[in-house]
Amino acid sequence: MSQFWSPAVRELTPYVPGEQPREKLIKLNTNENPYPPAPGVEAALREYPVDHLRLYPDPQSLALREALAREHGVEVGQVFVGNGSDEVLALAFQAFFCHDRPLEMPDITYSFYPVYCKLYAIERRSLPLNSEWQVDLDAFTTDSGGAIFANPNAPTAHGHSRSAIANLLERLTDQVVLVDEAYVDFGGESVVPLIERFPNLLVTGTFSKSRSLAGLRLGYAIGSRELVEGLERVKDSFNSYPIDSLASALAIASLEDKAHFDACRERVITTRERTVRRLMKLGFDVLPSQANFILARHSDHDAAQLFVGLRERGILVRHFNTETLRDFLRISIGTDDEMNSLIETFEALCR
Repeated sequence: MSQFWSPAVRELTPYVPGEQPREKLIKLNTNENPYPPAPGVEAALREYPVDHLRLYPDPQSLALREALAREHGVEVGQVFVGNGSDEVLALAFQAFFCHDRPLEMPDITYSFYPVYCKLYAIERRSLPLNSEWQVDLDAFTTDSGGAIFANPNAPTAHGHSRSAIANLLERLTDQVVLVDEAYVDFGGESVVPLIERFPNLLVTGTFSKSRSLAGLRLGYAIGSRELVEGLERVKDSFNSYPIDSLASALAIASLEDKAHFDACRERVITTRERTVRRLMKLGFDVLPSQANFILARHSDHDAAQLFVGLRERGILVRHFNTETLRDFLRISIGTDDEMNSLIETFEALCR
């Protein structure tokens, strides 16, 4: 540890992202989309006037926010954008959860949430999943300083219905409820339509998964104007030009091609369901998934050894070496050819 670090930095345990290998591997570890972005994205990239890069971008990202508002059927003032949903989440933690009441979240969920709590000195209250490995909405209490969960959840992949979350919001009226919808396009039900009824609901999303733009780093939030103004206050005290003009143009192009978007989602969902059936035939227990990944374990084979065996054979998945998840592998959904290779490798490893 450096002598120059502040005490807060010394105590941090940073989030560890999935490995980004330099060698050629079948990469099923970071929930990226296996298919390219919409054709219009490439066209927008070719046609982008390079001279514009000498200028600062629109600090309000108005064109992108307008496109997102049209996509989700909301007002422009209800949309916020940032550099990936991780940045949007970080700003939300600062804007809404930095006070003296604990933030409630599932004990198994996106592992960046506890990191943000530590970074911003927010007390965290962890709530166990239910017996079906689902986020227990009934466990959230009315005396917290806020609630956050991913829907579908990561890495367990289960998603609650809009009506179930509406019931939660009927109870939690005095704190912000943040629903992270990074994976909603692969079988979940968005709660964006609920923002008109519940001014304390903030919904975050990303271009990284269903829109195949993880390399662009774009995320957004949708909520009441009051919540969006809170995010803007933090953003404008930190970085008033978050979205570059090229990223904005490419994101807008992706939003304009609904046919490509729907086709890619359906391909991922179809491949996911086929993969689940094949894994179950090999003796795996696979949690039901509404995301572009699955969480699976085998009763007769150690997950860590399977992870190593796959890695040695050129396939990369994710193994979380924690007490609750050490028996599982999280497997992103790739192309049909990639998933065929995965199954064939498992057949050899699980003999």
